Amino acid sequence: MEFKIEKKLEGKLGRAGVLSTPHGDILTPAFVAVGTKATIKSLNPDQVREAGTQVVLGNTYHLYLQPGDEIVRDAGGIGKFMGWKGPTMTDSGGFQVFSLGAAYGKEISKVVKVTDPSLLIPERFDDSDAPRLAKIGQDGVSFKSHLDGSIHYITPEKSIEIQHNLGADIIFAFDECTSPTEDLKYQEEALERTHLWAKRCLDEHQKLEEEKKGMQNFSPLRPSPLEWDPRGQKIPHTLFPQALFGIVQGGRDESLRKKSAEFISSLDFDGFGIGGSFAKEDMQTAVKWVNEILPEEKPRHLLGIGEPEDLFMGVENGVDLFDCVTPTRLGRNGTIYTKNGKMIIMNTQFRNDHTPIEADCECYTCKNYTRAYIAHLFHGKEMLAGTLASIHNLHFLVHLVADMRQAMLNDTFFAFKGTFLARYKNSAQREA
Repeated sequence: MEFKIEKKLEGKLGRAGVLSTPHGDILTPAFVAVGTKATIKSLNPDQVREAGTQVVLGNTYHLYLQPGDEIVRDAGGIGKFMGWKGPTMTDSGGFQVFSLGAAYGKEISKVVKVTDPSLLIPERFDDSDAPRLAKIGQDGVSFKSHLDGSIHYITPEKSIEIQHNLGADIIFAFDECTSPTEDLKYQEEALERTHLWAKRCLDEHQKLEEEKKGMQNFSPLRPSPLEWDPRGQKIPHTLFPQALFGIVQGGRDESLRKKSAEFISSLDFDGFGIGGSFAKEDMQTAVKWVNEILPEEKPRHLLGIGEPEDLFMGVENGVDLFDCVTPTRLGRNGTIYTKNGKMIIMNTQFRNDHTPIEADCECYTCKNYTRAYIAHLFHGKEMLAGTLASIHNLHFLVHLVADMRQAMLNDTFFAFKGTFLARYKNSAQREA
């Protein structure tokens, strides 16, 4: 993997670049489509590609449980398995440590607003009798499958082995994503675990990459789904070289974020993920703390963030890649992104509105269908409803970040940001 910076944003950390992978170049900054189970929900690969998507991300936890990472390996890796010919990524499963553990059964996400006092009462999330599907130890995480209740144990080494089986171009180190409500003591303990696991992940990854190089007749240009090592054992990976990103954690605390950025950047990772929990109000500060420390010559990925205002914030502060489920999740539920804020398509006013979602949008949905038709599909509970809304939402976010990139190249980023957010936020406030 190679990363080349083409232009920097004057006075800020932002940059436009090109990230080269075995399956093609990614023009950065870029929005990554999330294909949790090796599919972008309700869309086929052609629709994803036509929306402008450059790279997709699969979920290690879900693919490990179903269909199983070895089945994906035997198919030739996640890209070949799902019919996607471009670059691919997989996360480490670390976020599931949070969602199945501390957050299980509770209405809490990795991003909260500090203005909501109910989310900042530690006792609310300190119930030792609360049900949870994951338990964290120093060596790894034990969890119950949400599918059948079977018990599994994931270590840093196991996470890397699974991701080598999945065969994505870019993979992530196993980490612990903590709740934004956790106290400083626990954040410190979790950070030490994440750092220990990062080193173990890197060691395992380097070992598996060396095994690839030593394989008989190895050719990354002519891979086959299965290969064997000299001992006659299956090696758990596809043949393409994979890049490993280390993940910076530390919650909302400045000293922990900086400590994590310094430690993770001292290791020989190919790039970096910025993970963990944030308060909405100080996310920008936390991202800036980290990216001021991370080496400039390596790519940075902000995990699980996708709202338009957060994308502008991330690009301005040196983020190269973003992933989030919001375009398809919101789309399936009838919420549609527009330059004038989010549209709730099932509202009465759209039932007889025979205009496209956005007149200047070039997505398949806007070129072929009206608001009235899409509203009709949602009211009628038709499957096509979620597909058409998701196509538009994905196109919207992918092209929004692409427009930010072009604006940096044209020296018009701040003007573009100001114009877009003024219109988007003012419309959202009027709707509220």
